[in-house]
Amino acid sequence: MGAVSEFEYRYNMTIKTFPSHAEPGFESPEQQATVWGRQWGCDNDVGRLRMVLMHRPGDEMKILDPAKRLEHLGSFGDAEGETWYWRGDSITPLEVQQAQHDGLADALRKEDVEVVYLTRCAPGRHKSIYTRDSCIGVKGGAIVTRLGPIVRRGEEAPVTETLAKVGMPILRTIHGTGLMEGGSFVWLNPRTAVIGRSSRVNEEGTRQVEEVLNAQGVELLRVDLTGYRLHIDGALVMIDVDTAIINPTQLPFWFLGKLQELGIRTIEVHPDDPSGVVNCIAVRPGRVLMQAGASPRTAEALDTLGIEIVPVEYEGVFQGGGGIHCSTSPLIRDPIE
Repeated sequence: MGAVSEFEYRYNMTIKTFPSHAEPGFESPEQQATVWGRQWGCDNDVGRLRMVLMHRPGDEMKILDPAKRLEHLGSFGDAEGETWYWRGDSITPLEVQQAQHDGLADALRKEDVEVVYLTRCAPGRHKSIYTRDSCIGVKGGAIVTRLGPIVRRGEEAPVTETLAKVGMPILRTIHGTGLMEGGSFVWLNPRTAVIGRSSRVNEEGTRQVEEVLNAQGVELLRVDLTGYRLHIDGALVMIDVDTAIINPTQLPFWFLGKLQELGIRTIEVHPDDPSGVVNCIAVRPGRVLMQAGASPRTAEALDTLGIEIVPVEYEGVFQGGGGIHCSTSPLIRDPIE
Protein backbone atom coordinates (compact mmCIF):
# COMPACT_ATOMS: atom_id res chain seq x y z
CA MET A 1 0.00 0.00 0.00
CA GLY A 2 1.43 3.34 -0.97
CA ALA A 3 2.17 6.16 1.42
CA VAL A 4 -0.56 8.69 2.25
CA SER A 5 -0.15 11.82 0.19
CA GLU A 6 0.20 15.19 1.84
CA PHE A 7 -3.25 16.14 0.46
CA GLU A 8 -4.90 13.04 1.96
CA TYR A 9 -3.13 13.60 5.27
CA ARG A 10 -4.36 17.19 5.53
CA TYR A 11 -7.86 16.15 4.40
CA ASN A 12 -8.07 13.43 7.07
CA MET A 13 -6.75 15.72 9.77
CA THR A 14 -9.32 18.36 8.80
CA ILE A 15 -12.16 15.84 9.19
CA LYS A 16 -10.80 14.76 12.57
CA THR A 17 -10.51 18.37 13.67
CA PHE A 18 -14.07 19.20 12.59
CA PRO A 19 -16.05 15.99 13.27
CA SER A 20 -19.83 15.47 12.93
CA HIS A 21 -21.98 15.66 16.05
CA ALA A 22 -25.30 13.80 16.38
CA GLU A 23 -25.90 15.29 19.84
CA PRO A 24 -27.59 17.42 20.97
CA GLY A 25 -30.60 16.28 18.96
CA PHE A 26 -32.48 18.29 16.36
CA GLU A 27 -35.41 19.01 18.71
CA SER A 28 -33.25 20.21 21.63
CA PRO A 29 -33.69 23.86 22.64
CA GLU A 30 -30.01 24.51 21.90
CA GLN A 31 -30.18 23.22 18.34
CA GLN A 32 -33.56 24.79 17.65
CA ALA A 33 -32.33 28.20 18.74
CA THR A 34 -28.98 27.91 16.93
CA VAL A 35 -30.23 26.52 13.62
CA TRP A 36 -33.90 27.55 13.41
CA GLY A 37 -34.01 30.71 15.52
CA ARG A 38 -36.48 29.53 18.16
CA GLN A 39 -38.08 26.46 19.69
CA TRP A 40 -40.66 25.31 17.15
CA GLY A 41 -43.61 22.96 17.38
CA CYS A 42 -45.75 21.35 20.04
CA ASP A 43 -45.64 18.25 22.20
CA ASN A 44 -49.04 18.88 23.82
CA ASP A 45 -52.44 20.43 23.11
CA VAL A 46 -52.83 22.68 26.16
CA GLY A 47 -49.54 24.46 26.94
CA ARG A 48 -49.59 28.21 26.47
CA LEU A 49 -50.25 28.82 22.79
CA ARG A 50 -47.59 31.06 21.24
CA MET A 51 -48.17 30.86 17.47
CA VAL A 52 -51.06 29.64 15.37
CA LEU A 53 -51.68 29.25 11.63
CA MET A 54 -54.94 30.66 10.24
CA HIS A 55 -56.52 31.69 6.95
CA ARG A 56 -58.97 34.57 6.64
CA PRO A 57 -61.72 33.62 4.16
CA GLY A 58 -61.48 35.51 0.88
CA ASP A 59 -61.97 35.23 -2.87
CA GLU A 60 -61.85 31.42 -2.78
CA MET A 61 -65.34 31.58 -1.22
CA LYS A 62 -66.74 32.90 -4.50
CA ILE A 63 -66.94 29.31 -5.70
CA LEU A 64 -69.93 28.79 -3.40
CA ASP A 65 -73.20 28.88 -5.35
CA PRO A 66 -76.49 29.10 -3.38
CA ALA A 67 -78.31 27.78 -6.47
CA LYS A 68 -76.64 24.39 -6.03
CA ARG A 69 -78.76 23.06 -3.21
CA LEU A 70 -78.40 19.38 -2.29
CA GLU A 71 -81.80 18.79 -0.74
CA HIS A 72 -81.11 15.14 0.11
CA LEU A 73 -78.11 16.27 2.18
CA GLY A 74 -79.64 19.45 3.56
CA SER A 75 -76.62 21.39 2.33
CA PHE A 76 -74.99 22.91 -0.76
CA GLY A 77 -72.28 21.70 -3.09
CA ASP A 78 -70.94 20.60 -6.44
CA ALA A 79 -71.45 16.85 -6.20
CA GLU A 80 -70.43 16.18 -9.81
CA GLY A 81 -67.25 18.25 -10.01
CA GLU A 82 -66.32 17.64 -6.35
CA THR A 83 -65.04 21.21 -6.12
CA TRP A 84 -66.91 22.48 -3.05
CA TYR A 85 -69.52 21.78 -0.41
CA TRP A 86 -71.15 23.73 2.42
CA ARG A 87 -72.86 21.86 5.23
CA GLY A 88 -75.18 24.52 6.60
CA ASP A 89 -78.82 25.24 5.75
CA SER A 90 -77.77 28.58 4.30
CA ILE A 91 -74.48 29.98 3.01
CA THR A 92 -73.09 32.60 5.36
CA PRO A 93 -72.21 35.87 3.57
CA LEU A 94 -68.47 36.37 3.13
CA GLU A 95 -68.42 39.58 5.16
CA VAL A 96 -69.98 37.76 8.12
CA GLN A 97 -67.45 34.94 7.87
CA GLN A 98 -64.62 37.46 7.73
CA ALA A 99 -65.94 39.42 10.71
CA GLN A 100 -66.25 36.29 12.82
CA HIS A 101 -62.85 35.00 11.74
CA ASP A 102 -61.35 38.41 12.63
CA GLY A 103 -63.04 38.13 16.02
CA LEU A 104 -61.39 34.76 16.62
CA ALA A 105 -57.99 36.12 15.59
CA ASP A 106 -58.44 39.12 17.90
CA ALA A 107 -59.41 36.83 20.78
CA LEU A 108 -56.22 34.84 20.22
CA ARG A 109 -54.09 37.99 20.11
CA LYS A 110 -55.59 39.08 23.43
CA GLU A 111 -54.19 35.82 24.80
CA ASP A 112 -50.74 36.88 23.49
CA VAL A 113 -50.87 34.42 20.60
CA GLU A 114 -49.06 35.33 17.38
CA VAL A 115 -51.41 34.77 14.45
CA VAL A 116 -49.74 33.70 11.18
CA TYR A 117 -51.87 33.80 8.03
CA LEU A 118 -51.37 31.70 4.91
CA THR A 119 -49.32 33.63 2.37
CA ARG A 120 -51.87 32.68 -0.26
CA CYS A 121 -54.84 30.42 -0.81
CA ALA A 122 -54.99 27.73 -3.48
CA PRO A 123 -57.60 28.87 -6.06
CA GLY A 124 -61.10 27.77 -5.14
CA ARG A 125 -60.00 25.83 -2.07
CA HIS A 126 -62.62 27.36 0.19
CA LYS A 127 -61.93 24.88 2.99
CA SER A 128 -58.49 26.45 3.48
CA ILE A 129 -59.97 28.36 6.41
CA TYR A 130 -59.76 25.09 8.36
CA THR A 131 -55.98 25.15 8.75
CA ARG A 132 -56.01 22.50 11.47
CA ASP A 133 -56.17 19.80 8.82
CA SER A 134 -53.26 20.86 6.62
CA CYS A 135 -50.41 20.67 9.12
CA ILE A 136 -49.61 19.17 12.52
CA GLY A 137 -47.27 20.81 15.02
CA VAL A 138 -44.90 18.30 16.62
CA LYS A 139 -41.75 18.76 18.68
CA GLY A 140 -39.21 20.72 16.67
CA GLY A 141 -41.35 21.42 13.61
CA ALA A 142 -44.37 20.50 11.53
CA ILE A 143 -45.82 17.65 9.51
CA VAL A 144 -47.53 18.80 6.32
CA THR A 145 -50.49 16.52 5.74
CA ARG A 146 -52.11 15.13 2.60
CA LEU A 147 -55.81 15.96 2.53
CA GLY A 148 -58.28 13.29 1.53
CA PRO A 149 -60.99 14.66 -0.79
CA ILE A 150 -60.44 16.39 -4.13
CA VAL A 151 -62.25 19.43 -2.77
CA ARG A 152 -59.30 19.98 -0.40
CA ARG A 153 -56.35 18.62 -2.36
CA GLY A 154 -54.02 21.51 -3.13
CA GLU A 155 -54.15 23.24 0.26
CA GLU A 156 -50.84 21.60 1.13
CA ALA A 157 -48.65 23.82 -1.09
CA PRO A 158 -49.61 27.22 0.41
CA VAL A 159 -49.17 25.78 3.90
CA THR A 160 -45.69 24.55 3.00
CA GLU A 161 -44.79 27.96 1.57
CA THR A 162 -46.05 29.73 4.69
CA LEU A 163 -44.15 27.49 7.10
CA ALA A 164 -40.99 28.03 5.06
CA LYS A 165 -41.49 31.80 5.13
CA VAL A 166 -41.74 31.92 8.93
CA GLY A 167 -38.77 29.55 9.23
CA MET A 168 -40.53 26.52 10.73
CA PRO A 169 -38.83 23.17 10.04
CA ILE A 170 -40.95 20.66 8.11
CA LEU A 171 -40.14 17.23 9.51
CA ARG A 172 -42.34 15.26 7.11
CA THR A 173 -44.70 15.76 4.20
CA ILE A 174 -47.23 12.96 3.93
CA HIS A 175 -46.64 11.39 0.53
CA GLY A 176 -47.35 8.34 -1.61
CA THR A 177 -50.85 7.06 -0.96
CA GLY A 178 -50.88 8.33 2.63
CA LEU A 179 -53.88 10.36 3.79
CA MET A 180 -53.71 12.45 6.93
CA GLU A 181 -55.71 15.41 8.24
CA GLY A 182 -54.71 17.28 11.39
CA GLY A 183 -58.21 17.33 12.83
CA SER A 184 -57.74 13.64 13.56
CA PHE A 185 -54.54 14.12 15.58
CA VAL A 186 -54.51 14.80 19.34
CA TRP A 187 -51.70 15.14 21.87
CA LEU A 188 -52.81 13.41 25.08
CA ASN A 189 -49.53 14.25 26.83
CA PRO A 190 -45.93 14.85 25.67
CA ARG A 191 -45.31 11.11 25.36
CA THR A 192 -48.64 9.97 23.93
CA ALA A 193 -50.62 11.02 20.87
CA VAL A 194 -53.65 9.55 19.14
CA ILE A 195 -54.81 9.46 15.53
CA GLY A 196 -58.39 8.74 14.50
CA ARG A 197 -58.36 6.66 11.34
CA SER A 198 -61.28 7.33 9.04
CA SER A 199 -62.22 8.02 5.43
CA ARG A 200 -59.84 11.00 5.67
CA VAL A 201 -56.96 9.24 7.46
CA ASN A 202 -55.59 5.90 6.34
CA GLU A 203 -52.99 3.55 7.81
CA GLU A 204 -50.25 4.70 5.43
CA GLY A 205 -50.66 8.30 6.53
CA THR A 206 -50.76 7.16 10.15
CA ARG A 207 -47.57 5.14 9.69
CA GLN A 208 -45.71 8.12 8.27
CA VAL A 209 -46.70 10.31 11.23
CA GLU A 210 -45.70 7.50 13.58
CA GLU A 211 -42.20 7.41 12.11
CA VAL A 212 -41.67 11.04 13.10
CA LEU A 213 -43.13 10.53 16.57
CA ASN A 214 -41.18 7.35 17.24
CA ALA A 215 -37.92 9.22 16.64
CA GLN A 216 -39.03 11.55 19.45
CA GLY A 217 -39.97 8.78 21.88
CA VAL A 218 -43.71 9.33 21.48
CA GLU A 219 -46.25 6.49 21.50
CA LEU A 220 -49.00 6.77 18.89
CA LEU A 221 -52.41 5.25 19.57
CA ARG A 222 -54.79 4.37 16.76
CA VAL A 223 -58.55 4.81 17.12
CA ASP A 224 -60.82 3.72 14.29
CA LEU A 225 -63.70 6.17 13.97
CA THR A 226 -67.16 4.84 13.28
CA GLY A 227 -69.17 5.22 10.09
CA TYR A 228 -68.36 8.29 8.00
CA ARG A 229 -67.02 10.44 10.82
CA LEU A 230 -64.05 12.47 9.63
CA HIS A 231 -61.88 13.53 12.56
CA ILE A 232 -61.31 12.57 16.16
CA ASP A 233 -61.54 16.20 17.27
CA GLY A 234 -65.30 15.89 16.91
CA ALA A 235 -65.18 13.52 19.88
CA LEU A 236 -62.08 14.50 21.85
CA VAL A 237 -60.30 17.79 22.63
CA MET A 238 -57.78 18.30 25.45
CA ILE A 239 -58.54 21.44 27.49
CA ASP A 240 -56.18 21.02 30.45
CA VAL A 241 -53.12 18.97 31.28
CA ASP A 242 -55.32 16.20 32.65
CA THR A 243 -58.76 17.09 31.26
CA ALA A 244 -60.56 16.42 27.97
CA ILE A 245 -64.00 17.13 26.55
CA ILE A 246 -65.33 13.96 24.95
CA ASN A 247 -68.34 12.57 23.17
CA PRO A 248 -68.26 8.99 24.51
CA THR A 249 -70.73 7.73 21.90
CA GLN A 250 -68.06 8.27 19.23
CA LEU A 251 -65.11 6.64 21.00
CA PRO A 252 -64.41 2.93 21.57
CA PHE A 253 -64.63 1.53 25.09
CA TRP A 254 -60.96 0.48 25.20
CA PHE A 255 -59.90 4.04 24.45
CA LEU A 256 -62.08 5.48 27.21
CA GLY A 257 -60.28 3.07 29.51
CA LYS A 258 -56.92 4.25 28.15
CA LEU A 259 -57.77 7.86 28.95
CA GLN A 260 -58.55 6.81 32.51
CA GLU A 261 -55.30 4.85 32.68
CA LEU A 262 -53.40 7.98 31.60
CA GLY A 263 -55.06 9.97 34.36
CA ILE A 264 -57.13 12.10 32.01
CA ARG A 265 -60.36 13.40 33.49
CA THR A 266 -63.16 13.40 30.92
CA ILE A 267 -66.06 15.82 30.65
CA GLU A 268 -68.85 14.42 28.52
CA VAL A 269 -70.71 16.56 26.01
CA HIS A 270 -74.18 17.29 27.30
CA PRO A 271 -76.70 15.44 25.08
CA ASP A 272 -78.84 18.55 24.69
CA ASP A 273 -75.95 20.61 23.32
CA PRO A 274 -75.01 20.66 19.60
CA SER A 275 -72.54 18.01 18.44
CA GLY A 276 -70.02 20.73 17.63
CA VAL A 277 -69.53 21.54 21.30
CA VAL A 278 -66.17 19.73 21.37
CA ASN A 279 -64.82 22.21 18.81
CA CYS A 280 -62.77 24.56 21.00
CA ILE A 281 -59.07 25.33 21.57
CA ALA A 282 -57.01 25.65 24.73
CA VAL A 283 -54.82 28.78 24.84
CA ARG A 284 -53.23 27.65 28.10
CA PRO A 285 -54.03 24.92 30.63
CA GLY A 286 -57.64 25.26 31.75
CA ARG A 287 -58.52 28.22 29.49
CA VAL A 288 -60.32 27.71 26.18
CA LEU A 289 -61.85 29.68 23.34
CA MET A 290 -65.30 28.28 22.57
CA GLN A 291 -68.10 29.23 20.21
CA ALA A 292 -70.49 31.56 22.00
CA GLY A 293 -73.86 30.06 22.89
CA ALA A 294 -73.26 26.74 21.15
CA SER A 295 -72.98 24.60 24.26
CA PRO A 296 -74.50 26.21 27.35
CA ARG A 297 -74.91 23.02 29.40
CA THR A 298 -71.42 21.75 28.73
CA ALA A 299 -70.02 25.24 29.36
CA GLU A 300 -71.76 25.24 32.73
CA ALA A 301 -70.14 21.92 33.61
CA LEU A 302 -66.72 23.26 32.58
CA ASP A 303 -67.21 26.38 34.69
CA THR A 304 -68.08 24.24 37.71
CA LEU A 305 -64.77 22.40 37.28
CA GLY A 306 -62.77 25.62 37.07
CA ILE A 307 -62.21 25.69 33.31
CA GLU A 308 -62.16 29.27 31.98
CA ILE A 309 -64.15 29.88 28.81
CA VAL A 310 -63.67 32.79 26.41
CA PRO A 311 -66.78 32.94 24.19
CA VAL A 312 -66.26 33.81 20.51
CA GLU A 313 -69.01 34.35 17.93
CA TYR A 314 -68.35 31.76 15.22
CA GLU A 315 -71.65 30.28 14.12
CA GLY A 316 -71.40 31.65 10.56
CA VAL A 317 -68.10 29.91 9.91
CA PHE A 318 -69.16 26.78 11.76
CA GLN A 319 -72.05 26.40 9.29
CA GLY A 320 -69.46 25.71 6.59
CA GLY A 321 -68.32 22.53 8.30
CA GLY A 322 -65.70 23.48 10.90
CA GLY A 323 -65.40 25.46 14.11
CA ILE A 324 -62.78 27.18 16.23
CA HIS A 325 -60.60 24.10 16.67
CA CYS A 326 -60.71 23.42 12.93
CA SER A 327 -59.76 27.02 12.10
CA THR A 328 -56.57 27.06 14.18
CA SER A 329 -53.39 25.06 13.68
CA PRO A 330 -50.93 25.48 16.59
CA LEU A 331 -47.34 26.00 15.46
CA ILE A 332 -45.76 26.70 18.86
CA ARG A 333 -46.87 25.79 22.37
CA ASP A 334 -45.01 25.94 25.65
CA PRO A 335 -44.14 22.58 27.21
CA ILE A 336 -46.27 21.40 30.13
CA GLU A 337 -43.64 19.39 31.98
